[in-house]
Formats: sequence, C-alpha cells, structure tokens
Amino acid sequence: MIRLDIISDIACPWCHVGKALLDRALEARPDHPFAIEWHPFQLNPDMPREGMDRRAYLEAKFGGRDGVLRAYAPLVETAGREGIALELDRVKRMPNTLDAHRVIHWAGLEGRQTPMVSALFRAMWREGRDVGDAGTLAAIAGEVGLDRAMVRRLLDTEADSDEIRARDAHARARGVSGVPTFIIANRHVLQGAQPVAVWDRVIDEINARIAQMDGSDDDT
Repeated sequence: MIRLDIISDIACPWCHVGKALLDRALEARPDHPFAIEWHPFQLNPDMPREGMDRRAYLEAKFGGRDGVLRAYAPLVETAGREGIALELDRVKRMPNTLDAHRVIHWAGLEGRQTPMVSALFRAMWREGRDVGDAGTLAAIAGEVGLDRAMVRRLLDTEADSDEIRARDAHARARGVSGVPTFIIANRHVLQGAQPVAVWDRVIDEINARIAQMDGSDDDT
C-alpha cells in the first residue's frame, strides 16, 4: 500500500469537495493502492472556542455580502458541476475545529478515522450541524461506532489538544498554507480539490510502477 496523507479542516468547504471527488475516484478504482491517514489543520486557529455566526464571519472576511458571493462562486460552480451536495445556506455557525480534530484523532485509534471524517463533513456541509459543539460531536461519534458517552467526557477535558496543535504546527512548518493538501508516499504533493481524472492518472501511474517493480522481482 502507498500512504496518502490528507491534511484538511472540517470547516473548509473545498476540503469537503476534495474528499467527495477522491471518494468517487477510489470507489471506481477498487485496485487503488492508497492507505489513507487524515491530519489536522485549522484554517481559523484563533476562532473563539464557541465559534461564531458564519454570515458575520464571512462578510467581515470578504468585505460584505457581494465579496462573499464572489469568493464562493468557484466553489458553488464546482460542486454543482460535479453533483456534490453543498448546503451552504444551512451552515449557521463557523466552528472552532480543534475538538473536531480531536474526535478524528480518537476515531483513528479505533480504525474509524475516514468514516468519522465523512460523517463530520456531511454533518456540517450537508446537514448544517454545528461541528464545534461538544454534544453534536459526541452524537456524530456515536453514529460511527465510537462510545458517545466517553467521547463527551473527553471533550470536557483538554485531552490531546496539545497534540492536535503540534501536528497543525508541523504541517505549517512543512510549508502547508492551505487545504486540502494531499501527500503521496511522503514525496509528492497535490494541493486543492483534485478532479477524478487526476486521481485516475495518479492511480494508474502508481499501479504501473508497482507492477514494474513486481516484474523486476520475478526476474531475479
């Protein structure tokens, strides 16, 4: 298997779109070679822990409603063209995602990291749930098979918060400034939501190299 590290943030709509496109590529290619691991990155590390009103946040960031519409036009166009559900009007809160990243980390310890990431993206960008709320996070954790009560108790502590911040800082130190960022075999980097055709080409190239290496081994 080839390691595919994905650096992302639940609060990033492009990460949601990028994952949907990757999922589509992998579902169509069961021969894909990837072992996937998700890594934390906070687009808004200074966001208040309780989050804030999303409309107010976006209008302040982009200079009013017209600025928001211009900034989001490429995202809406891509999601529409690709048939990816993106219910922006349902998202009322811009969350601090530290706790969401902690839950993803805990899910990874139980081998359920990708299902947790999927559930969190769906919760925020399709259902409009507040993924910065501890009760909501615990409920989502329960939906993917984690112990809901235990997750709720852990969220009331600072367990693994420093580790998440350190991993975020490590990504930035490696030059990551935006997400999603995909790192293949710890060598090749793809930034941004990638079309299915790109993933098809990557899978073909990797599988061809693996086959070539296997052939060389047989010759010896």
